[in-house]
Amino acid sequence: MLIQNKKIAIVGGGPAGLTLARLLQMQNADVKVYERDFNPDVRVQGSTLDLHEGTGLEAMKRAGLLDEFYKHHRPVASKMQLVDKWLNIKFDDHNFAENTAETRPEIDRAPLRGILLNSLKSETVVWDSHFVEMERQDNGWLLHFKNGNSVYADLVIAADGANSKIRPYISDIKPIYSGITLIEGNVYQAEKNTPNLFRFARGGKVMAFDNEQFLGYGTKDDGSIMFVACFKCPEDWLAKSDIDFKNKAQVLEFFKKEFADWSEVWYEFFTNHDVHFTPRPQYYFPFSQIWETQENLTMIGDAAHRMPPFAGEGANVAMQDSFELADVLTSNKFTDIKTAIAHFEKDMIARGAAATKDTLENTERMFSKTGLEQMISFFNQVYP
Repeated sequence: MLIQNKKIAIVGGGPAGLTLARLLQMQNADVKVYERDFNPDVRVQGSTLDLHEGTGLEAMKRAGLLDEFYKHHRPVASKMQLVDKWLNIKFDDHNFAENTAETRPEIDRAPLRGILLNSLKSETVVWDSHFVEMERQDNGWLLHFKNGNSVYADLVIAADGANSKIRPYISDIKPIYSGITLIEGNVYQAEKNTPNLFRFARGGKVMAFDNEQFLGYGTKDDGSIMFVACFKCPEDWLAKSDIDFKNKAQVLEFFKKEFADWSEVWYEFFTNHDVHFTPRPQYYFPFSQIWETQENLTMIGDAAHRMPPFAGEGANVAMQDSFELADVLTSNKFTDIKTAIAHFEKDMIARGAAATKDTLENTERMFSKTGLEQMISFFNQVYP
């Protein structure tokens, strides 16, 4: 095996990094995951994930975790309502007894992370390991973390997300702004704090469109809601906005101005006492990425092929990266690690570009002046 007697460092403990660690450990590889979170009990934010055949579900199957996945997946999370800005229902997935969306079963991020963590050997994940920098040492790398610790690895794999600090060691290609910025909100104890919107969702998702804007949210099994308010704006909007996103009153004023004449029911998201906001300009990497392969460093997931979230492809492509990379590193198909990584990166770049193209096409539909009509038409074809 190419990585026999090699120390492997995966930086980032999201779905891609943990899946890769599981697959490598199944082949008795020496692997550690360095995660910036202080401990495994940190709240896991973000929307539910729908895993796809051939990518996310295939990763869970190869990891021997498919049964555990189905113990924790939430069928109701796949149920979706399309509405206008006044919350008038235009399409209701709850009306269908056979939910086609179940071909893409959904799971909350926290239980998915739990499944993957529980599948790893004890002490595989090194918590409170916020990557700062690294330098070449011998045939590998010496990694330095914010907590003062340093570790050596023969092979480093960046799984540290869209704002990867390791990517610059591989490529200087910069991401492209998509034209869309979203404000993410996480509401805890949603049934109490946002009762009207919580009841309206009926355990599933709500997607609202109007005049090149989108507001969507979904409920989670822990009683929280994650929502996004998305709109077109220049790349420098965030820097020039002067909005303090810790100030609910300021964020509400932004929403009233940017989403003028939307129903006041939406204000629940901005006025409750237990909401946390994060602005997220949406970027993607160009389709024609290329870099020089290294024998001791590569990247997977958003670090490699960042894209907006408007097609549900990001996590799935990232988990496919995990099983494709694990396969080339642990099989006998290649004569050396650099050749194996080169093969993986060529395929990964092509797959990431295809997923990004699909995502951008869907983004264009969603943020058109006829976004609601186009989405209604799409789902009416899915549910004839």
